[in-house]
Amino acid sequence: MDVLADVVTAMRTGPATSGRSDVRGPWGLRFVRSSGATFHLVLQGTAWLLPPDGDPIPLGPGDAVLLPRGLAHALADHPDSPLADFDPTVEEPLDGPGARALLLCGTYRLDRERPHPVLSRLPDVVVVPANPGRHRSLHTAISILGEELDARRPGSAAVVPALVDALLVLILRAWFEDSKCPTESGWARALTDPAVVQGLELIHEQPGAAWTVAELAAGVGLSRAAFARRFTEAVGEPPLTYLSRWRMTTAARLLRDHDRPLATVAKQIGYTSEFAFAKAFKRDFGVPPGTYRKQLAMT
Repeated sequence: MDVLADVVTAMRTGPATSGRSDVRGPWGLRFVRSSGATFHLVLQGTAWLLPPDGDPIPLGPGDAVLLPRGLAHALADHPDSPLADFDPTVEEPLDGPGARALLLCGTYRLDRERPHPVLSRLPDVVVVPANPGRHRSLHTAISILGEELDARRPGSAAVVPALVDALLVLILRAWFEDSKCPTESGWARALTDPAVVQGLELIHEQPGAAWTVAELAAGVGLSRAAFARRFTEAVGEPPLTYLSRWRMTTAARLLRDHDRPLATVAKQIGYTSEFAFAKAFKRDFGVPPGTYRKQLAMT
């Protein structure tokens, strides 16, 4: 079980949308607030990220940016350049006398009803710089994207979406690896502490099991107290609270992606009663599971 991949799969509600921007200075692109997570790749040239708060951030070739909460922001060749609204359907170059930049900008569709802590506890702006020797998978993917979008070779229409889909996990993984510190709490620690990872894997593999803290602790080779302390410090909530969260996240994914009867979904995540499941689901999502499924079918 790959916990990070499982979390991202559960949170995503559809394919990413993206647009290529071939620009020459002076240029500036304004991005409105998004319901998903916005991302940017600097494939060639340089740019400045103008965040919703704080100072402008310089970006270079191979740098990746993720705004997990989709806040309004801008990209420009200079912090003082005039801005135009970004339109992902328009790929006409913004021609000027200045230096060229090739960008890929887009949005990942994510479930905002109940975001997973992996995403909700990230900063508003995540920047992964093109640091030589680190995160080779991420930067190889960015390099390939740059070639595909610049050369427009046959098959690009299949290659580009697949790489863009993979980038969300690659960016998150790189960020957590760079943020790793064994003395701090947070998911950077949760995904690198072997005992916590094993506990998360048990929960993700069998969300319907009647887990106790003692059983999870035994499964990772720790005492009950030691496991509960390490898990809570890293994840931000006790093991059984996280179990309840993941059960509801799994239920939402099953309702979104499958047409299984509600009783089957309830049993799969550990509820012996469809009524108890519906009550718990409504408490977390505000509507019964059947209504939730119907609402998704209408979007």
